[in-house]
Amino acid sequence: MKRASQALCICFLIQDVGFTVAAWLMAYVVRFQSGLIPIYLDVPDYPTHVAALPLVVILTFVAFRIAGMYEVHRMRRFREELIAVAKGVALLSLMMMATSFARHAVYESRMVMGLFALGTWFAVVAGRRAAWTAVRFLRSRGVNQSHALIIGTGRLARQTARSLRKVAWTGIRTVGYVEDDSTRCPTDLPVVGRIDDLPELVHLHHIEHVFICLPLNRYPEARRVFDVLSRTLVDVRLVADVPALSGLTLTTTHLHDLTVIGLRESPHYGMNVVVKRVMDVILACVAILVLAPVMAAIGILVKMTSPGPMLYRQERCSLNGRHFAMLKFRTMKADAEANGPAMTKMNDDRRTRLGTFLRMSNLDELPQFFNVLMGDMSLVGPRPERPVFVNQFSKTIPNYMARHAVKCGITGWAQVNGWRGNSSLRKRVQFDLYYITHWNPLFDVRILFLTIWRMLFQKQKHAY
Repeated sequence: MKRASQALCICFLIQDVGFTVAAWLMAYVVRFQSGLIPIYLDVPDYPTHVAALPLVVILTFVAFRIAGMYEVHRMRRFREELIAVAKGVALLSLMMMATSFARHAVYESRMVMGLFALGTWFAVVAGRRAAWTAVRFLRSRGVNQSHALIIGTGRLARQTARSLRKVAWTGIRTVGYVEDDSTRCPTDLPVVGRIDDLPELVHLHHIEHVFICLPLNRYPEARRVFDVLSRTLVDVRLVADVPALSGLTLTTTHLHDLTVIGLRESPHYGMNVVVKRVMDVILACVAILVLAPVMAAIGILVKMTSPGPMLYRQERCSLNGRHFAMLKFRTMKADAEANGPAMTKMNDDRRTRLGTFLRMSNLDELPQFFNVLMGDMSLVGPRPERPVFVNQFSKTIPNYMARHAVKCGITGWAQVNGWRGNSSLRKRVQFDLYYITHWNPLFDVRILFLTIWRMLFQKQKHAY
């Protein structure tokens, strides 16, 4: 199952073709023989359907190969598998329809083609999931291991070693660190040699992977490492120093005969903005309709339990630093900020008894759905902050203002990972910038699902 032999790719190919053939045959059975779907036209002959199998097999190999379903490596994530399979099945269906039209095929059925595409996707995904589960189980038990070296001994190098230990399913076992500075002696793994010793170390320990984990001020040494490793056949990966390069996302394009690498490119432009806005409006309207009785009840309780307004309007910063009035159910006494604005802290005596519950359950945020409808906020994005704190944090937290490249949100990637309230600002900014640079509609859906799940079934950290 090593990458060099590509035996796993061959197994996947055989499995995919088998599932595709089965889906093609079953589509006919479900459509014409199961009785589940009404038949209004003449039923085509089954032998005619079976006769198309050679074409199905050939197009399966072509479509799946073009879609990147056989780019197998140890660090491939299952979400990449899902996307590749979806592309492959869509391309296969289009190619089948195109060839049927070109051949003037007598046998045609749109329902069969739809069932075929759906069945193929489910079968191939289930097969891939089962195969990867088996492979990762074996790798976590010590089977099919490969060996790796880490260049450097600093924070980034130690973090990489910890990450590789946590993802034992990759089958990558770290042999040790490579470092020229003899004064650096980490305790988790040994220093096995110097950079100039890499060719010998690769041969001695049967190394297949080398991770260059150097801080930004040592990046010139990365070129030296690559030059030394040019005499060997190993996979070389550069691990980016993310805290120093917050919001980094790598893209490559070709400009004539040049390779251009993008370091930070926001996906929030063009149709992406329209898609996000449409999602916000539709989901906010649904939420307001569904939660209207809950919001009405909370509003009445706020008025009954403490003197003061039902809603609290607070100035916050959103897209491009623009100020807006964010709505919340009032959770503090009416004169809570008589001495000036202050961050909420644990056991804050400014809160009302009902306000404590609303904050812990996040129900005080419900009126912000109206902010979403007005266009001031989005459902998902970095949480908005007050202008006085924005001015303060922008001077002390690197890249803090980059959070305002998009609209702020009711929930966000930092919040579902526990970085909210009076928690680490640096971590919150790091997660916010990751969201901005990796945004897509499915990412928003995932964050919304995690928000609801953790509100219902998990205790909220820093919710006070």
